[in-house]
Amino acid sequence: MGLVLAIGLTLFTACGVDTPASSPSSPPPPGTTTVFTTLPQPSPTTSAPPSSAPQPPPSSQQPPKTGKVVVLDPGHNGGNSGKPGEINKQVPAGRGKTKPCNTTGTSTDSGYTEHAFTWDVSQRISQALAAKGIRVILTRQNDTGVGPCVNERAAIGNDAGADAVVSIHADGSNSAGAHGFHVAYSAPPLNAQQGEPSMRLATALRDGLRAGGFPTSTYLGSNGLAPRADLGGLNLSTRPAALVECGNMRNAAEAAAMASEEGRQQYAAVIAKAIEDYLAA
Repeated sequence: MGLVLAIGLTLFTACGVDTPASSPSSPPPPGTTTVFTTLPQPSPTTSAPPSSAPQPPPSSQQPPKTGKVVVLDPGHNGGNSGKPGEINKQVPAGRGKTKPCNTTGTSTDSGYTEHAFTWDVSQRISQALAAKGIRVILTRQNDTGVGPCVNERAAIGNDAGADAVVSIHADGSNSAGAHGFHVAYSAPPLNAQQGEPSMRLATALRDGLRAGGFPTSTYLGSNGLAPRADLGGLNLSTRPAALVECGNMRNAAEAAAMASEEGRQQYAAVIAKAIEDYLAA
């Protein structure tokens, strides 16, 4: 893809390290929301420069509705670090397990946070899908709140009867040379939708990212796919669901790409296209 060739680096995936994020303002209640039309305004220390992603067309020019519903789950939230009591409480995580409600996520070495990255990329994806007549629901309403918990995020997709649920994350591995994306799915499956439909969604996302010039992970999963039994949002889903770890924020080249508007737009474009391909299959 143009970005990879232009800057001479490859882009990558996930969110394994909890790093303090920015302090919250008063958090909104967890819930759903439809497509956002304004990208977040990042802070000087944790976010990249303001975005100029295209806005959805005026209402008089809205595309025909497809009847498809996609739930996008931007990982973490900007207010999580200020409410440890809330995000550390134990909630159901599937397979008879519990885990903390949520985490703060990771960041680049320069302080650009995972929660800011996932929020920005998810809004860009939502705009691209809305332009194709697909209804989009986000699991959080802004990048300053707390949560929602992983079980609440799963419930949003379930209650919406989503045709696809895609969680957006970035990783924080300190392993030497760790880079590349991977796509996680619940395995072994706990219901029919976690079987073939989720595997097909994960594969579509993997194929789309790889076709877009993104290399697969060198340190987690196999060939860009990672079966997981420990991710509550996937375990509790009754809809086709997958989690994209877009790259490693502790890798200098990937961190630079994620912190750039061009890089985030590239991630969003290929993920949106992959979701469209899955829905059309």
